[in-house]
Amino acid sequence: MSGEHGSGDGTAAAGGAEAVCVGETMALLVPDPATPDPGTAGAVGDSAPGYRLEIGGAESNVAVHLARSGHRVAWHSAVGDDAFGRHIRARLDAEGVHCRVRTDPDRRTGLYVKEPDGAGGTRVRYYRAGSAASALGGPDAGRVRAARPRVVHTTGITAVLSPSCRELVDGLLDGAVPGTLRSFDVNYRPALHGPAEAESVLQAARRADVVFCGLDEAAALWGAESPEQVRDVLEGPGLVVVKQGARGATAFRADERVHEPAPAVGVVEPTGAGDAFAAGVLHGLLTERPVQECLAEGARLAGAALQVPADIPPRSETAGGAVWEGGLAPAGPQPEGTRTPPDGGPRPPAE
Repeated sequence: MSGEHGSGDGTAAAGGAEAVCVGETMALLVPDPATPDPGTAGAVGDSAPGYRLEIGGAESNVAVHLARSGHRVAWHSAVGDDAFGRHIRARLDAEGVHCRVRTDPDRRTGLYVKEPDGAGGTRVRYYRAGSAASALGGPDAGRVRAARPRVVHTTGITAVLSPSCRELVDGLLDGAVPGTLRSFDVNYRPALHGPAEAESVLQAARRADVVFCGLDEAAALWGAESPEQVRDVLEGPGLVVVKQGARGATAFRADERVHEPAPAVGVVEPTGAGDAFAAGVLHGLLTERPVQECLAEGARLAGAALQVPADIPPRSETAGGAVWEGGLAPAGPQPEGTRTPPDGGPRPPAE
């Protein structure tokens, strides 16, 4: 693997980042009605969509939202020596995220494709096996921890990509680092998380300081049926945030229990909304806001992400009737004709 490279303007160098997000980012192809696919002309009609190149990755999604909220953020990962890897770095650079990545000459950058399923939904195909990021490992955790950021964020997706990635996540979460919050989002994916992985993800979550978990995820992985049961299963984290889809989100910290209703928005695509929510909560924690305000910011950012087909909304997307620019937005009346997202939302297969 080739050497590690930083990028950006230097203002968010890894050693000075408030938050470091660690995990794989892939190239993403999303349907684009404005770009007809010439390969389908005459076969399925001239209106068949082509595809637009975006990027997608749970941890880098969080990094982008935090950068838009005014934080110094680094993304730690690996990409292939290919056009997709260069595109990912350029996109994150443009968002103000410092890319602390290694370019692997022997492994490719991962790719996934969102396809219309013919029933108004989306089918997702992943091409990530053997990717550059799957070779991340324990030494990467040491470098991240040595930088002493205020937040380190990773997910249950990264934890099960490969044995070396499990070592990476273990290294990030094992042992408290003074002044650093260890944040972990379960991010359940049925094709990645079998019975053995369910236990490993549980053990990882128990070692974190902040955990995000959907109630539907906890039910599938551990049989938990209520936010209180999720809190009890996890045991260790200082802050447990349970996402409940249309019923909002509930957070537990010490003896405090806080609930935030879900925003009413029109749902275009649920993928990426959970990452936006996590970023909103982390933004609130970094700015030392009460838990209720942290949840409210998470709900607003998730509402914006639900309304676009890509994982990350444009800066001008509206959420809750207010223009979203990455910071705390005022609450306001919901536009007519909007709806709350379905409970949990569909979860695409991985691989």
